[in-house]
Amino acid sequence: MRNRKHFLWLTAMFMMVCLVMTGCASTDQTQPGVTDDPQATVDTGAVTDAPSGDTVNLRVWVGDNEDVAWINQVIERFKAANPSKTYNIDVGVQNEGDCSKVVLSDPEAAADVFTFADDQFNSLYNAGALMEVVDDPDGIRAANTEDSVAAATGQDGKLYAYPATADNGYFMFYNTEYFTADDVQTMDGMLAKAAEAGKYVAYPMSNGWYFYSFFKGAGLDMHVMDDGVTNTCNWNATDTEITGVEVMQALLDIAANPGFREADSDPFVAGVKDGSIIAGVSGTWNANVAAEAWGDSYAATKLPTFTVAGRQVQMASFSGFKLVGVNKYSDNVGDAMDFAAFMTNYESQVSRFEMRRQGPSNVEALASDVVQAEPAIAAVVSQTEFADVQRVGSKYWDPAAALGKIIVNGNPDNQDLQTLLDNAVAGITAPADQ
Repeated sequence: MRNRKHFLWLTAMFMMVCLVMTGCASTDQTQPGVTDDPQATVDTGAVTDAPSGDTVNLRVWVGDNEDVAWINQVIERFKAANPSKTYNIDVGVQNEGDCSKVVLSDPEAAADVFTFADDQFNSLYNAGALMEVVDDPDGIRAANTEDSVAAATGQDGKLYAYPATADNGYFMFYNTEYFTADDVQTMDGMLAKAAEAGKYVAYPMSNGWYFYSFFKGAGLDMHVMDDGVTNTCNWNATDTEITGVEVMQALLDIAANPGFREADSDPFVAGVKDGSIIAGVSGTWNANVAAEAWGDSYAATKLPTFTVAGRQVQMASFSGFKLVGVNKYSDNVGDAMDFAAFMTNYESQVSRFEMRRQGPSNVEALASDVVQAEPAIAAVVSQTEFADVQRVGSKYWDPAAALGKIIVNGNPDNQDLQTLLDNAVAGITAPADQ
């Protein structure tokens, strides 16, 4: 670790000088500044910028190719706002869902500044990969929504990331040529209208992020425990008001409906463009696609209810935030923090909304008329009442996706539904080291 090695070398030299000057020896083998606290494993000391006159090299990762045009605009504004320095800022794309794995696999090779989904905060924080926000943290807290700030705050109460968006959730897009506002209140109503038109309602059922909606909506639970890695889950419950098997049967009925299509982000986009998909669950990152394809018929709303055990149940969801982190191992950590703060300020969040239709975490930007008038943002807000901040251990994803895939395929091996749930729950709640 470059910073740590440099720190320890300086410390050793200092101790040698002390021994020569005092003629005394020490038996203390503890290196100053090195503790068991992951947030102290890399001591950057005072945060300083690169020397004036030098070219400052920074690498920035955004989460999507569609973000590149926006971040390049931000970079040009940042350079113009800092004319006393010469910046060379290289942009790369790293999926926000995998960012923590990539960063932690080799922190010194990772970007100086990177965007990541808030559910990865704990792993980055616990590994000591995030630089504490030391430049006006109170101002950043005041400027952003309370939940987004909480998502960027460590267990020590300090800020370790910069809130960037408050819209990392999902909801229902729909085409008003086919659906009324009443139709989109229930999944049954939407599927019936789609089948009648020879079209589809899209849902990514084999994606664990979305699959959660049905079980949580039915009153069943799954979340990470206090250790931050192990999940608890009762999806296989048999003594609850709505049982896990009843949810499974409801999902099989949905998947078998001729108006249903399994579609994650890419097939959703393709179906919207070719006209086969007239409604579907996705997020703000696909708002531009739906708006361009459907024009004046573009609309969005909260998730609908679905029928389970003879009753209508409101679908739940995960909500989340995009955060920007500064790599604690950056060679230019001060300049990296300057850029991260600029990348997430009011003006940058407004431009991100204008170019990408992604909802701001900045309170002032979020309250602006232009943002509030966007159907996707209104849908995020309306779904908030039924959404949980995503706090999930890594063992959840594969079993949930596998269970969803079996449902989408109609349970082709005709497996017992309770057995399927028992096996899925065993995988979801398995210890992290298995």
